[in-house]
Amino acid sequence: MKNATTLLTWLVLGIAMALSGIVYAVIVFPGEPVIIGGVFAILIGVPVLAFERGIFLPRLSRRIQKLPTVPFLVAAVIAYEVIMSAGYAVAALLLQYFDYIRPPSVGHAMVMPLNVFLYALGVCLLLGFILRVRDLLGREIFSNMLISRYRNPVMEERVFLFIDLADSTAFAERNGDLRTQQFLSELFAAFAEPVRRHKGAIDDYIGDAAIVTWPLERGVKNSRCIRCVFDIFDAIEDNTEVWLKRFGQVPRLRAALHGGAIITAEIGVDHHKIAYFGDTVNTTARLESMCRSLNRPILISTELAGRMEIPGGVVLEDLGSHALRGRGQPLGVMSLTRPPKESNVRERRKLAG
Repeated sequence: MKNATTLLTWLVLGIAMALSGIVYAVIVFPGEPVIIGGVFAILIGVPVLAFERGIFLPRLSRRIQKLPTVPFLVAAVIAYEVIMSAGYAVAALLLQYFDYIRPPSVGHAMVMPLNVFLYALGVCLLLGFILRVRDLLGREIFSNMLISRYRNPVMEERVFLFIDLADSTAFAERNGDLRTQQFLSELFAAFAEPVRRHKGAIDDYIGDAAIVTWPLERGVKNSRCIRCVFDIFDAIEDNTEVWLKRFGQVPRLRAALHGGAIITAEIGVDHHKIAYFGDTVNTTARLESMCRSLNRPILISTELAGRMEIPGGVVLEDLGSHALRGRGQPLGVMSLTRPPKESNVRERRKLAG
């Protein structure tokens, strides 16, 4: 799923870049084949966007991203100019080979004019900005806000996953706020791939907790929401040595799943946000807080569990009905567990020995 989504994203970016080149060619060089502008734009712009996203020359990209603002801007412009010039030269040689252009000399064809550089840089910065905004809001929220889906409140059914870090206060007391922020950043980064794989969306981060959501039908199909939770736990366990080496402890998580009817609306004036209102959200938060009192890492409401087939290997334990603060009706609660993977058992024994 990730590969298909990534491929579609880059296909759209490639088309957008090609169109920008065609527009430039039509305006500046009327009468010339538009394919020339498209080829130049793709080979100039796509590598720059790939560099900015950390796909092309990832080490250099990460080093530049970590610089202070002024050095970052200088280094980024220099890197963009070098990458664009290389792309321009490749495009010129390719078009010359297929006899689309006939420059006075090879050297003349390979030197990118200033106006082309400035235009290409502007297009790349615009597309890069759009991608950054999409990353900030999340893919699904960005798309919904773009089409104003929730400009008027909508009643719908959703699944919510509340997942947070246990013992975060103790970690902060030992290591300080800055180190704790780094710890949480790494932890939330580990959530991203399982959530994306199971077609969920990370709605928000609140302190040491993350809120993940799915439209109900999508979340229960193939038990995606349950599989997502265990994939997140696996992603942490599979990197036990890395966590111990970098932070001195392995994150211990608590998670709760619940679903039902909610009101979804776009709110805000200067700062817009898609927000969820209703008992379902509050119930999920309180269910997650019960993980501590019931001594269970993963809880799910009986109502949501009854809407899907539990994945093989997952053990469902009925914990009875429990009264929740602010909720008139008691909530049926169940725990989800799974036997530890043999590889993780061996790893724990190795670390213990």
